[in-house]
Amino acid sequence: MTLMKLTASTIAIAAVSATAAMARDNIQIAGSSTVLPYATIVAEAFGENFDFPTPVVEGGGSGAGRKKLCEGVGENTIDIANSSSRIKQSDIDLCKTNGVEEIMEVRIGYDGIVFASDIGGPDFAFTPADWYNALAAEVVKDGQLVPNTAKTWADVNANFPAQDILAFIPGTKHGTREVFDVKVLEAGCKASGAEEALVAAKGEEDGKKACLALRTDGLSVDIDGDYTETLARIAANKNAIGVFGLSFYQNNTDKLKVATMDGVVPSTESIASGEYPVSRPLFFYVKKAHLGVIPGLKEYIEFFVSDDMAGPEGPLAAYGLVSDPELAKTQEAVAAETPMGALN
Repeated sequence: MTLMKLTASTIAIAAVSATAAMARDNIQIAGSSTVLPYATIVAEAFGENFDFPTPVVEGGGSGAGRKKLCEGVGENTIDIANSSSRIKQSDIDLCKTNGVEEIMEVRIGYDGIVFASDIGGPDFAFTPADWYNALAAEVVKDGQLVPNTAKTWADVNANFPAQDILAFIPGTKHGTREVFDVKVLEAGCKASGAEEALVAAKGEEDGKKACLALRTDGLSVDIDGDYTETLARIAANKNAIGVFGLSFYQNNTDKLKVATMDGVVPSTESIASGEYPVSRPLFFYVKKAHLGVIPGLKEYIEFFVSDDMAGPEGPLAAYGLVSDPELAKTQEAVAAETPMGALN
């Protein structure tokens, strides 16, 4: 007699297959606050147009959503994690540890990170180096690496107004923060000459890490909530500048004034063309073991990336999502239930 080896994953999948219909019949989603409004639009349309309950969509941040996805397989775990940054190897390792063997990566489109202030404030034309020199713990001044003492934007760039520096940036659990770190702080550190000085002073690895060290005197403030919290902070601090997703800004142009970055105005067009430098793809990740078990999961995924929803004329584009030029490839991968390969 041949004995089948039962892994934790096999047992969990069997359990969810046996109990899912009794336990729950709605899709459970959590994660990115940036992806949240897009997923909510799709979930509501899905509930109206299909014979399945409206999926439950919650926020919590990209990292938190991916962690929840990787808690295990079963009806008491979520089906999808929304993410405004790509999954990390540490997430994949956690998934495997907890029996989540296959994950589908679904890219839904693109968004930009914008820098906006009160509608009545001055205009700003930023570069990544400006933001680094405003927020970094250490900067280069007169050829020397020194602690950052800039108090106003004019201290950073003589072309800027003498407005007090106060920046509300995404907290470290947000996918937006990862993109801000790479495309603003790291890019600005290199462009300003600080990276070279930091590497010379601290060594290659520690020097590059130091590019992400921010001042701790209250002029750079992490926001752990979503963009509505950042907007509220700016409403209470008219001199502040906040970091937002493009779509959120576009839905609040009566309250916010957006800055250029490297001379480019953030827009759907400038992001689609690749001209705007601070943009990122948006994703959601699907626990493949739940396909065919949680009612409507496959149908929801296909509906999300359909031309009717995620195409250039769909409601997600109308809300601010930049449609993916390779959407057809994503549709094919979803139809085939293709799991993601190794990170490259």
